[in-house]
Amino acid sequence: MTIRNAFGYLLAGCIFVAVLLPTAERHLHPVFAQASGAMAHEPAQDRSQYVGDAGCVRCHQREAQSYVHTAHHLTSQLATTDTVLGSFAKGQDLLTISKAGQDPSDPDLSFHMESRDDGLYETAVAQLGLKKLSHSERMDVVMGSGVRGQTYLFWLKNQLFELPVSYWTDGHQWINSPGYKDGTANFTRPADPRCIECHANYIHALSTDPQTNLYDRNSLVLGISCEVCHGPGKAHVTQAQSQTAPSQRTTPTILNPAKFDRDRQIDLCALCHNGTARAELAGSFSYVPGQPLDRYFAPAPMDPSGQPDVHGNQVGLLEKSRCFLSSPAMTCSTCHNVHAPERAAADYSPRCLACHRWQSCGEAKKIGPRIVRDCVDCHMPLQQTHAIVSETAGRVLRTSIRTHWIKIYPQTVPVP
Repeated sequence: MTIRNAFGYLLAGCIFVAVLLPTAERHLHPVFAQASGAMAHEPAQDRSQYVGDAGCVRCHQREAQSYVHTAHHLTSQLATTDTVLGSFAKGQDLLTISKAGQDPSDPDLSFHMESRDDGLYETAVAQLGLKKLSHSERMDVVMGSGVRGQTYLFWLKNQLFELPVSYWTDGHQWINSPGYKDGTANFTRPADPRCIECHANYIHALSTDPQTNLYDRNSLVLGISCEVCHGPGKAHVTQAQSQTAPSQRTTPTILNPAKFDRDRQIDLCALCHNGTARAELAGSFSYVPGQPLDRYFAPAPMDPSGQPDVHGNQVGLLEKSRCFLSSPAMTCSTCHNVHAPERAAADYSPRCLACHRWQSCGEAKKIGPRIVRDCVDCHMPLQQTHAIVSETAGRVLRTSIRTHWIKIYPQTVPVP
């Protein structure tokens, strides 16, 4: 059986999806032909006023040295043996999805993680008896800091696609990328601009379509950098290097979110921490810190369940909290220092106890003084998300994320 015939045979068995063709033939496939069709061109943003994190380090060494270890900074990186957390060691580099069952026409499907001279690869292998078909793509971009996991993207000319296998920190294991159908090898899921916006500083989309998958690959700036929150820094660096005395500098040349009013501070975080269901009113990467977010996104749709999912919806959950509603000055920065790595849950209790007396807690008499370390775990417990679900080899894997809806959760009270 030829490779092309094998492809058709295995595709009929619902194993490979769309692009498992020899590399030289991929550009002919209709999936890619459709994605490459004529679309309105997206004008390139003027990035000449951006200097990158290197421009900030000279004067802000303390913040910069701490920030490079944060999940924000590490939320996208180039794929290397240092940044990909999954193991490529023999015996740990294999993900077996399906075995031939009662139906003799079911091929075996597995994924092999390979370290080659020119990079790291995911290879899907489908085999039925002596018939075998494989397809490889290189891991080009790491998405996710690894706190809960990582997903990987690959370039195909000027298109960016998600790879079918991700890394799950819980259990230190390779899994099907969340949302992928178990038992298939899908190399066709596009990486759209809105997803990239929350994981990278910038990329220039070549189309005005919000679901586009056409980019100037040389424009990609990875990680969430200083200028995402502080705005372009060239004028600020130029001013700092000038001979003008600080007392004579009257025009601010950089944005300081700490000086925004509360709504604008919250909006800056809500850009990526308020769910993904809001319809875009402006192009990705166009949001300007300090501006109302409603100019860029339509209002979030009402959740009929009244229980918003914890994934990416921290701001929406916080705004439902009595603590937030009763504290006009409370913002995300009340607890979080974005320039430093996140701390253990117990370390945030002093923030709670700045307003609350631990002796007033209904469980204090049972637990005693050690309850002061349980504020967050009791009132902001970890909850499973329904937005990040992986079905892998018959198992359903979900991650847990800390809710920001601060309230009483009786089931989370610690045992004395």
